[in-house]
Amino acid sequence: MGRPDGKKLKNLGVEYLVGAHVMAERTDAMNMITIDLPEAPMREYLNRKRKEGKRYSHLSLILAAMVRAFAEYPQLNRFVVNKRIYARNEIAVGMVVLKGGKIDGVGTTSKMKFPPDATIDTINEIISKYIDENRQEDEVNATDKLAEFLCSAPGLLRVAANLVKWLDKHNWCPKSIIEASPFHCSIILTDLASIKTNSIHHHIYNFGTTSISLAMGNLREVPVRKKGEVTFERCLPLGIVTDDRIASGNILGLAFRKFQKYLMHPEVLENPPEKIVTEI
Repeated sequence: MGRPDGKKLKNLGVEYLVGAHVMAERTDAMNMITIDLPEAPMREYLNRKRKEGKRYSHLSLILAAMVRAFAEYPQLNRFVVNKRIYARNEIAVGMVVLKGGKIDGVGTTSKMKFPPDATIDTINEIISKYIDENRQEDEVNATDKLAEFLCSAPGLLRVAANLVKWLDKHNWCPKSIIEASPFHCSIILTDLASIKTNSIHHHIYNFGTTSISLAMGNLREVPVRKKGEVTFERCLPLGIVTDDRIASGNILGLAFRKFQKYLMHPEVLENPPEKIVTEI
């Protein structure tokens, strides 16, 4: 039986099939790394665009570069369910937003969807709309409604969670639940810098289909050797966790190097990608 959020991939290499069986759970296959992204190119770009009347953010740049990497390396958008590897049919990013924009406020989680040909302008519009809608204290999104319902009766949450896990494992989970679930997305993004916190490696969940997590933290000074001298460079640390089963180390390395290249030259993101690669 097919899934509403992706298509099963066939004719994959033996290493993928073996990996999916040996590492049965997503947490068995977590790879973690922190990338220090030079902040100067991003800051210069943001300041230049601000003078033109466009207010972008580091978050907009990170997501624009990531969506572009997904468009060129669709392997990033794979997920594993019940030892089978699927290609996701959309680029969806889950992110927590604090109600009222308060650090001590209640957080709500939903997800944004991006077209693979999105430019920085498109990305920024989607993010701004998402934050504005979810920040309203009187607004309740589909994820919150589902959570409130499941917590409304004693024992209901436990029974429902086990049932949804079973349905998801057998590809019987309704599309409406997958749409509302923040655990069924391409990326979980955590902007810890917004609450003045250092970067971490945010776990990926066994439940759901998320294969990548990104965690932005406070800016920090990183020692860099240039022309025989050690200098300190202001960087934005990005904690990355990936599911090792979705792609080879070579593919992941190429994809994240391209991601970093885009952030060194953000103006490239003002135009759609020259080519979009798909697996389905």
